[in-house]
Amino acid sequence: MIFAKQAMLDTGWAQNVRLNVEAGEITHIAADQSPQAGDARVDTLLPALANLHSHSFQRAMAGMTEYRMAGKDSFWTWRDLMYRFTAHLTPEHIEAIAAFVFLEMQEAGYASVGEFHYIHHQPGGAPYDDLGELSARIAAAAATTGIGLTHLPVLYTYGGAGQAPLQQGQARFGNSVDRFNDLVARARGAVDNLPADCRVGIAPHSLRATSPEDLAQVLGAHTGGPIHIHIAEQPKEVADISDWLGARPVEWLLKNADVTPDWCLIHATHMTEAETRDMAASGAVAGLCPVTEANLGDGPFNGPTYLEAGGAFGVGSDSNVLISLTEELRTLEYSQRLRDLARNVMVVGEGSVGAAVYNGAARGGAQALGRKSGRIAVGQLADLVAVDSSDPALIALQPHQILDGLVFAAKDKVVTDVWSAGRHAVVDGRHVQRDQIVNGYRAAMQSLMSSL
Repeated sequence: MIFAKQAMLDTGWAQNVRLNVEAGEITHIAADQSPQAGDARVDTLLPALANLHSHSFQRAMAGMTEYRMAGKDSFWTWRDLMYRFTAHLTPEHIEAIAAFVFLEMQEAGYASVGEFHYIHHQPGGAPYDDLGELSARIAAAAATTGIGLTHLPVLYTYGGAGQAPLQQGQARFGNSVDRFNDLVARARGAVDNLPADCRVGIAPHSLRATSPEDLAQVLGAHTGGPIHIHIAEQPKEVADISDWLGARPVEWLLKNADVTPDWCLIHATHMTEAETRDMAASGAVAGLCPVTEANLGDGPFNGPTYLEAGGAFGVGSDSNVLISLTEELRTLEYSQRLRDLARNVMVVGEGSVGAAVYNGAARGGAQALGRKSGRIAVGQLADLVAVDSSDPALIALQPHQILDGLVFAAKDKVVTDVWSAGRHAVVDGRHVQRDQIVNGYRAAMQSLMSSL
C-alpha cells in the first residue's frame, strides 16, 4: 500500500490517497483515507515518466566533447569523437555504465527507459561468441536497478545515405538483416529473465543507416511492439536523404512504411508544416531529447503545429550528457519560446504549460515504450514518482500549480520515491542499490580511463 497526502489521479487531484499495488499494477485507489501501519507514505504522487530514448554508454563521455577544435564544431564532429570512444568499451564497462545511468534516471523521476542499443560487437566488428552478449549486459543492468526496460536493438547496416559502406568507427554496430533478426531473438531471451513489464522492440537506426529493401524486410519480420528510428535530426541528413530517395526523411517514411502508434520518431526536428501534421496524424510518438538536441545543436522541434494536430510526444535523455527530468521538460518549452519570442507555447489553447508538458510526456512516453503507464488509474502499471511539495521550490504552490513548479522552478532533488512497475527503487531520494552501483561505475571508469 502507498499513502499520499495528495495525488494526481487520472480523474484529477485527490487528497489523502491510498493505492494498492499487486504484481506491478495498481489494483485499488481510494481518496480521503487515513494512513495505516505498513503504508509507504509520501507527499505528492504523480505518474512517473518513461525515458523513451537513451544511449546509456554515452554517459561516460559526458564533458569530453565540449572543447572547440579548429573549424566549425557540429553534430558530425561530435559523432567522430563518439566513435573513437566506443572502441575502448568492454562488456563489463557497458553493464556498469548502464546500471549507473538507469540509477540516475530513477533518482530523477523516470520509471522506465527505452535503450536504443547499437553497440553489438567487439572492437573491429567481430561478433562476440554470444551475438547477444551486449544486450544481455543491458538486461543485467536493468535487473540490478529494477528499471522498466524496453530494449531496442538497432539495425545499422550502412555508413551513410545511399548504402555507403560502414566506417571503421561504425564496425561495432553493423549487421545484415538476417544477423540482426538473430540478434533480436537473443535479446528477447535475455529480457525474458526480467519482470513481465520489460520487453524488446526494434530500432532501424535511421534511413541513412539502412536501405528501403532492408527496412521492409526487417519490418516484415517484426512480430509487434515498439519500433523506434532516428529521423530528420540534422539539415545534412535531410538533404542526403532527399538527394538519395527523392523525398525528405519524414515524408519518405510516412509514404513508404506503415507508420502506426507503435512507432517513435526520434529527433523529428527538421520538418515542414505538412510533414508535422502528417506525422501527428499517423499516431506515432515524437521522441524529443531537448537537452541533447541543444547540446548537439540540432535545433528545436515544431511544437505548436504538432500539438494543434493532436500529435503525441515524449522525452528522452539520448546522449545522457545530463540526466534530469526537470531539465528535459523545461528545455523543451524554452526552446519553443526562444524560437518564437513568446511564452507558454507547448499547450493548446489556455491552461497550465507544466501540466500539458508533463502529462503529454507521461502518456506519449508510455506509448512509445509499449508500457501500460503514464496515468494513475486501476489497471495501470505502478510507474509512480513522489515529490516533496514542502521543498522551497514548491511550497507556495496549490495542487493545480505543482506541475508548473516542477517543470519550471524545481530541481530533481524534489523527487523522494520512485516505483517501476511496483518495484520501490528510490526511497528518500536515493536508489536502494546506490552504493553498489556507484562503486561498480567508479571501478569501470578507472579501468576505461587507463585504456584511453
